[in-house]
Amino acid sequence: MPVARPESSDARIIAHVDMDCFYVQVEQRKQPSLRGQPTAVVQYNSWKGGALIAVSYEARKCGVKRSMRGDEAKKVCPQIHLVQVPVTRGKADLNIYRSAGSEVVSILSKKGRCERASIDEVYLDLTDAVENMLCNTPPESLESIDEEALKSHVLGLNKDGSDIESGVRQWLIRRDADHRDKLLACGTLIVAELRIQVLKETGFTCSAGIAHNKMLAKLASAMNKPAQQTVIPLSSVKELLGSLPIKKIKQLGGKLGSSIESDLGVNTVGDLLQFSEDKLQERYGGNTGTWLWNIARGISGEEVEGRLLPKSHGSGKTFRGPQALKTIASVEHWLNQLCEDLSDRICSDLDQNKRIAQTLTLHVSAYKSGDLDSYKKFPSKSCPLRYGASKIQDDALILFQAGLREYLGSFRVNTEGSQNKGWAVTSLAVSASKIVAIPSGTCSIAKFFHTQDPSCSSAKQSHEQIMQGSVPLLPLTGSESHSVVVPTESQIGLPETEYSITMSSLNQPEENLKTWEDQENGPMKYSCNQDSLIQEAHNVLAENKSPSLPSGSRSCLELNQTELKMEHSRTEEAKIGNLVSNLERQQQKRKTSKDMGTSSILRFFKGRNNSSSQTLEHGDTRILPSSATESLVLESVSMDNFLGQDSQRREAWKYRNDEIDPSVIDELPPEIQEEIRAWLRPLKRPSVPKHGSSIDHYFSPTKNT
Repeated sequence: MPVARPESSDARIIAHVDMDCFYVQVEQRKQPSLRGQPTAVVQYNSWKGGALIAVSYEARKCGVKRSMRGDEAKKVCPQIHLVQVPVTRGKADLNIYRSAGSEVVSILSKKGRCERASIDEVYLDLTDAVENMLCNTPPESLESIDEEALKSHVLGLNKDGSDIESGVRQWLIRRDADHRDKLLACGTLIVAELRIQVLKETGFTCSAGIAHNKMLAKLASAMNKPAQQTVIPLSSVKELLGSLPIKKIKQLGGKLGSSIESDLGVNTVGDLLQFSEDKLQERYGGNTGTWLWNIARGISGEEVEGRLLPKSHGSGKTFRGPQALKTIASVEHWLNQLCEDLSDRICSDLDQNKRIAQTLTLHVSAYKSGDLDSYKKFPSKSCPLRYGASKIQDDALILFQAGLREYLGSFRVNTEGSQNKGWAVTSLAVSASKIVAIPSGTCSIAKFFHTQDPSCSSAKQSHEQIMQGSVPLLPLTGSESHSVVVPTESQIGLPETEYSITMSSLNQPEENLKTWEDQENGPMKYSCNQDSLIQEAHNVLAENKSPSLPSGSRSCLELNQTELKMEHSRTEEAKIGNLVSNLERQQQKRKTSKDMGTSSILRFFKGRNNSSSQTLEHGDTRILPSSATESLVLESVSMDNFLGQDSQRREAWKYRNDEIDPSVIDELPPEIQEEIRAWLRPLKRPSVPKHGSSIDHYFSPTKNT
């Protein structure tokens, strides 16, 4: 539906550049012998010689029209040269024309905001460029004006038949002209210069329209072709629209235009001036009514979007007459071809422009046997786009089957195999839309932590994740060793209860984790696993902070379920963040406790030689419990060097109970003192037959034998 936008109070200068029979020019550049010859580009198929998609001006003079088929064009103009569009995967390949159009866009975009409307037409907002020219080098100060600019057609000028170039020159350099006309004059000179530059660099000619909005500029570009430009001053707008047919206006060429002609009894845009805005709103709604009222006065506030790249990618093919597809197998065959073509284009866009498409849409035209009203009523279907040709093919076929069931009016219709229920498909098209740019690099959250080096994932890595169908948010699962598990596609649907159990086990206080110290390798295993968990959790969070990409694990029929899982994943992401903070606080607490608890003990052991710690009998030696390593075990490698390495037991000092000076214990922090004194108390031994020794033996001086 048309959208009514208020026009800016400031004058704008908009140009619409339209290439002249562009497909023919591209072929003529490839084959210079075709220049000056009646030529047409044909999208070949076996039905009547194929459809003409471009006709040269020489062929038009012979009566050839674009609506003709190839065989008919040859009858009208026997000497015509029909050039076939390249064919890939059984359909037309327009890549050479797209590339040629990009050459033109790269030249035009140097002068202002550029919107690529199609392969062969571009809108330019030259407002800034003309204002700069008017301030620095106004037209009246120029010593000479380019001949191409003097050939411009200024609407409403030279009605008396006087010399055109002389009249245009006087119009361009008028000192008494109002500000808007002076801006138009500057725009005329700039566009003429751009057209000359396009011809020199590409060999292509183009026509242009210059006006104060997009609607008028597009109308102007078609008024004088080829290789010419037309200017529409404000004073000539009413005259132009007064005789312009309703259906010449963009968005009025279809049902809406026909409705206006029949309901209001009007034929031209100027005829709409007799109706008030309230009357048009009453008949066509508030928005459309206001839009029609504005159009009748040449008012349009539509902005040039500043887009050099297409908003979507599409691939389609028509099947006219006997070529209509009547089996699922034939539809699947052509869907596979179209999806491969679409996959190539979106992957190329990803590589070259760092953009990703998010939505796959299937468009179908079909009819039912004996039901003429059913033509073109096949419903369009969409789903999230998954990168990879095979995935796109699978999803497109599912969309077709769903649309066919709806089209035939029953969800019980069998859409498998080759069985036909009296339907035929006349066109198929797949498109990728909602294309968004991805950042050039996605940085890891690890850069915010000084213990790790910052790392960034390149665009190439992002590309690989997209191609593999990576999941945007990853759940965290835990085990007794605190390992971080990145789920595969089959693990995405974990139940919520597993998440809550995992997070509660990972978030338990440090003192509750002491029961794990009885496992093999004791506390050192726990410490290493916790450090590994922090690092891996950082990696998980870094992936979660990356832009949300199309998931390769999602089916087009599972969108609602996936959205619920994504919401749950966002909740788990917050939990993971809290987990990382808790673990790091616990690690810092242990490190601080270690530093505080070893200062005096180190002095006690300073003069002692390692050789004094020899392997003794169990009855003569006391080794601290494993949990004491946080304060008393002297490691040969620092904790900083230990982080991130494999878990292993460090060398520890062994000592006799009677070697501990009680004054040293008094210097330790209170909580450490209590724990050490508890260790030094006599251990309760199991009830076993005594062998002539008592518990006092452990505290009495060693007797000489």
